[in-house]
Amino acid sequence: MLLKTQEKGAIATKVDRAIAQTSIEQYAEENKSVDAKNFYFRALSDATETILRYAFFLADLKKTHSKRQYKQILSQYGFSGEEKKYLKVAAAFEKFSPDNLAPIEPATIFLLAQNSNKYQPVLDQLLDLAEISQPAVRELIKKHRTPKQAKPQKPSIWRRTKNGARYCQIPPIHEVDERTGTTLQKMMDEEGLLPQQIVAEAIALRLAYQQGRIKFVEEAAN
Repeated sequence: MLLKTQEKGAIATKVDRAIAQTSIEQYAEENKSVDAKNFYFRALSDATETILRYAFFLADLKKTHSKRQYKQILSQYGFSGEEKKYLKVAAAFEKFSPDNLAPIEPATIFLLAQNSNKYQPVLDQLLDLAEISQPAVRELIKKHRTPKQAKPQKPSIWRRTKNGARYCQIPPIHEVDERTGTTLQKMMDEEGLLPQQIVAEAIALRLAYQQGRIKFVEEAAN
């Protein structure tokens, strides 16, 4: 009786191997005529669809099992802690079927799912598309992203020479009446001073006024 059982097992193993070998040969034969590019792009679509089906499976598993059972199943297959990003995928794309989203590459699926609040308008617009494609999704994402407003730079008068020494440079002064420029030029001409000296004195006087060390004195009326 034991011998017959062993014989049956051996026969079954041979049959399984024959089927596997036939499947491999058939696969190889079918793909001889398949363009490599088409094959890999199709494989990428299959990957996206598989990710979505797995995400929906996990979401359903979580709904239909107790928290303890759910964790046990994940632990059994070594996926504890890895399920969260897939649950986000399931939540973000719950209104879609996996085959509809197959044209989207996996990284884009995760991008939208991980930032579902930010990209909710994109997800809503996907429902209105007659045909979903990677270029179409990319365009929706591009339109949704608002350009970051450049923070106004704090004005600075400091510059550096090639050897690293720091110096200050006052920006051009634009005035309709050109009063500052003409006054400065007049002082330079009459007193023989450099503009830097005059500016330094003017700043020193303003600082002294701010600190209360000097005061303006109004001329008494006659």
